[in-house]
Amino acid sequence: MLRSLYIQNYALIEKLDIAFERGFSVITGETGAGKSIILGAIGLLLGQRADVKAIRPGASKCVIEAQFDISAYGMQAFFKENDLEYEAECILRRDVYASGKSRAFINDTPVSLAQMKELGEQLIDVHSQHQNLLLNKEGFQLNVLDLLAHDEDDLQAYQTLYRDWKQAEQDLARLKAEAAKNREDEDYLRFQLEQLAEARLTPGEQEDLEREAEMLAHAEDIKAGLYKAGQALNADEGGMLGALKDCQNAMSSLREVYVPAVELAERLDSVYIELKDIACEIENREDAVEFNPERLNTVNERLNLLYTLEQKHRVDTVNELLDLQESYASRLSAITSSDEEIDRLKECCADLFKQVETQAYVLTEARKRAAQEVECQMASRLIPLGMPNVRFQVEMGTRKEPGIHGMDTVNFLFSANKNGTLQNISSVASGGEIARVMLSVKAMIAGAVKLPTIVFDEIDTGVSGEIADRMADIMQEMGDNDRQVISITHLPQIAARGRTHYKVYKQDNETETNSHICRLTEEERVEEIAHMLSGATLTEAALNNARALLGH
Repeated sequence: MLRSLYIQNYALIEKLDIAFERGFSVITGETGAGKSIILGAIGLLLGQRADVKAIRPGASKCVIEAQFDISAYGMQAFFKENDLEYEAECILRRDVYASGKSRAFINDTPVSLAQMKELGEQLIDVHSQHQNLLLNKEGFQLNVLDLLAHDEDDLQAYQTLYRDWKQAEQDLARLKAEAAKNREDEDYLRFQLEQLAEARLTPGEQEDLEREAEMLAHAEDIKAGLYKAGQALNADEGGMLGALKDCQNAMSSLREVYVPAVELAERLDSVYIELKDIACEIENREDAVEFNPERLNTVNERLNLLYTLEQKHRVDTVNELLDLQESYASRLSAITSSDEEIDRLKECCADLFKQVETQAYVLTEARKRAAQEVECQMASRLIPLGMPNVRFQVEMGTRKEPGIHGMDTVNFLFSANKNGTLQNISSVASGGEIARVMLSVKAMIAGAVKLPTIVFDEIDTGVSGEIADRMADIMQEMGDNDRQVISITHLPQIAARGRTHYKVYKQDNETETNSHICRLTEEERVEEIAHMLSGATLTEAALNNARALLGH
């Protein structure tokens, strides 16, 4: 239930902090006093779109915060699924900034607006006048049946099957489209694959060929360079090896008389061995290098083929050509195997469709039983509300194909008169009748679902007198059944029935107007209800009438 509501810098509200009680409470106040502003603030906690124009002029942001007692409603699963810490006292907060940004929090942990909306809608149900239009929405009517049928598990099982079926149908359509496209491209794919296969591509060959072509193109320069290096090392006259050998012999001759000569001789020996090995390798490489125009021509032809294929297929390497070759082969293979896969998916779709139909039938039977209960409950609730000849019928039909909510169509039919024809409720009901019907629907739903807090925003529009008393009975009964019911009302009959009474009012100072809300004392309640009865002028008769309504 809603414990408290804090609003700061929202529209005409500079700061508001009010505590709420269990049971049936009422909120009254003159038109324009700010009741709709409070509802708008609550709407922000239910994930509604934030409008920066609602921020109080001069403020950088507005803050809406509500504290709920959720200990009795088994909501631990939501917190676990969303990786949030569960606390019996739950706080929802929404900050809206003048820059247009907004932030949402659950127990001071930042959350997405979708998460706040999901939790908020489980905590508080706000019924405003425009929500009466829901009576004509098939989705709402179907949801009423499901709530009364308690078919959550059956509906979830159906929706899982339905999604699997639709996914299988999408997979089948995609596969058929791909198969048709591949068949159109089969000749093209086969030609491209054959051309690449004929090229006998190997990974890394382009790099090897480019290096070989570079060497063959400069064979004479390479051979001359190697010869020159070899001569520098190994020439009979002036060669480095000969000079190094003389140096080595000189050091060796000093071994007996000059100790450092031993190490120097060893080092010269190592250098001599290394240079001799280099000289030998240079000689071998020189012999291996030869100018071969035929081989250069062969290499260049192969490279030209690779470059042509790469340019044609808009790639840069042989490895990418090999990937394309594999892709073409895979697509050609898919053409031959797609018929089998299509047949398999067709069987899968047919099997899932049968399961969907079977589970839809389970839902239909549960809804039919619930429809009978709805008809019975609505009649029993509406007759005391001034409709002695009311007829209420739930018309069920069957869809051409399954939808996400099953195979059923639902239409609420209504007639308030003996000789009236049953018709769509929105077509024949007056504003006052729709208000009474919607209140009865909400009361019926509240009996089936644990809604912690229900807010009625002027649901009593268009009714008065004894009917208002009966509507007050219903709201009071809902509040007595361990629920918190808050009614924003202009009717004194309903205002007098609340266990707790709040008043919204405006105050002006020199520069601005502020909206406030306060909890009325018993004496203040008498005066407020008397004003509702007689207007601005407070008469003794009105005061006595107010006391009578309050049972004083």
